[in-house]
Amino acid sequence: MSRPLDIVVLGLSLSSSWGNGHATTFRALLHGVHAAGHKLIFYERDVPWYASHRDLAEPDFCNIVFYTSVDELLTRHARTIREADAVVIGSYVPDGVTIIDAVANLAPKRLCFYDIDTPVTLAKLERGDEEYLARRQVPIFDVYFTFSGGKALDRLRDDFGAERPQPLYCSVDLDLYRNTGEELTWDLGYLGTFSPDRQPTLERLLFEPARKLPEMRFVVAGPQYPDNTDWPANVQHIEHLPPSEHASFYSRQRFTLNVTRADMIAAGWSPSVRLFEAAACRTAIISDHWPGIETFFPPGRAAVVAYGTNDVISALTNPDDSRRSRLAEEAYARIATTHSGSARAKTFLAAIESVAPHDVWNEAFRTAQSG
Repeated sequence: MSRPLDIVVLGLSLSSSWGNGHATTFRALLHGVHAAGHKLIFYERDVPWYASHRDLAEPDFCNIVFYTSVDELLTRHARTIREADAVVIGSYVPDGVTIIDAVANLAPKRLCFYDIDTPVTLAKLERGDEEYLARRQVPIFDVYFTFSGGKALDRLRDDFGAERPQPLYCSVDLDLYRNTGEELTWDLGYLGTFSPDRQPTLERLLFEPARKLPEMRFVVAGPQYPDNTDWPANVQHIEHLPPSEHASFYSRQRFTLNVTRADMIAAGWSPSVRLFEAAACRTAIISDHWPGIETFFPPGRAAVVAYGTNDVISALTNPDDSRRSRLAEEAYARIATTHSGSARAKTFLAAIESVAPHDVWNEAFRTAQSG
């Protein structure tokens, strides 16, 4: 690194993890970037549903600036955006298409996109849904950071014209996620906002095992579950769990369950941040199957892959507790070396620094012309 970079991020949310996984993903990454000596400003739309559930309003690793409209953002902060060494716009930013066009018109030195929802984004663009990103905008980014690897990279490049798709999986802050040493409370737990496409799998891999194992204890943490949800008697529901309580939550589970959204299963190579968080807390993982899982958590070595109710029951009733410990330790070792926030920050920074800033290109062009 020749000098500290000034990096601007426009994202869905950093201050609130309520109902979204973006906040914890950004926190781990940006904490790592800050620790590497760089300066960060995060612009977040001030919306009521996050304002009333803020669990990190004043982070110590970057400045948060709240704005109420696109006009306010451009009127008050255009110079900061224009002069930054890199501007990164995230997926699901409100008025994202308008913001991308406006920021591109400011001609920042480097313009990047961080797609934390790549499978969802590609599915949206295929059907003409341009909620936060227009198809025509994909090629304008110097780096298109993507939550997904594998075939998603080829699709971004070949079908959508991304100049430089770069895998940037979610990560975990090892300073915040660690085993707390608390006594076990639950045999199996799940952390996630209600999603209609995940619910059938949650029913199959947690609700049904709970009904068949009434002597065991289960827990689901997350908002937006319908009032008519048929909770088994031995399943505790926690409406919202702030990140400050995640480590304790995972540490009190024998196993934790990962359930993957349909779009992410279809795309493959799209690990959930919950997998990394649980592994960092040395909690054994049970996951549904998705293409690429063996790259991150080899089945039988670092996780139990469950295809149905009986797979979960088998794992929960296995009397060999040392096997559970081995799964947890293998998963932890993989996360600590490859998927920490500091490791992810290195990938992020290397990709940015490998792109010459546009003012340098322009200067080189002018020099060549004058010569």
